[in-house]
Order: sequence, then C-alpha cells, then structure tokens
Amino acid sequence: MTRRILVVDDDEDIREIARLALETVGGWQVDTEPDGQAALTRAASSPPYDLILFDVMMPGMDGPTAVRRIRADGCTTPILFLTARPRDDLVDAGADGVLRKPFDPMTLAEEIRARLGWPA
Repeated sequence: MTRRILVVDDDEDIREIARLALETVGGWQVDTEPDGQAALTRAASSPPYDLILFDVMMPGMDGPTAVRRIRADGCTTPILFLTARPRDDLVDAGADGVLRKPFDPMTLAEEIRARLGWPA
C-alpha cells in the first residue's frame, strides 16, 4: 500500500527536497502545496492523506491556522509541523508532532516512520 503525503511549505526548495526524499527513501506518493489555504482543499481530498507536513510560517494562512481549520473539519490525518523555530503552541494547534528544520533529506523518511510507526 502506497502512503500519500502532503507537504505544505512556501519555500519551493524545501517542498522539492522533501518530496524527493520521501518518494525516494520512503517510496511514498507526495503532493505539495505552497500555502495553508491551498492545503485546506487538498487535505479534504479523497482518498485522505496518510500524513501532512506543514511549515509554520507562511504568507497568507500560516500553518497553525490551517491545521486548526483542518481539525475543525474533522480531519484526523496525522500532521507534523516542519519548523526552524521552537514553538510550544504547535501541538495545541492540532499537530501530532514537530520536526526541526533544517532537516537531512535522507533521514526525514526515517523520522516519519519512527514517529508514526510505519514499517520500512
């Protein structure tokens, strides 16, 4: 079964690095979006995503605001924030965890597997 992951980040380089790493190392199908507003539509798609990775600071709708809205719509998909800044309020926004930037592209998939208990 191929896992579906959505990566939401305003930095095109981060989106592409994460996409390549997750497809290559994890073998997962990865879609990307540049902002929280666009992610709202994608998060509601069917079949649902198995994981959503969200940047925190984005223009327009930031990650925490988008995650709160996604959770309010009843989405239970695991959500992890990608951030360079420590923030204690991110789990309160509805995330299941926080991954630090900068990240090593080759270990990103392993970190996701470990946090979510996905098999290798």
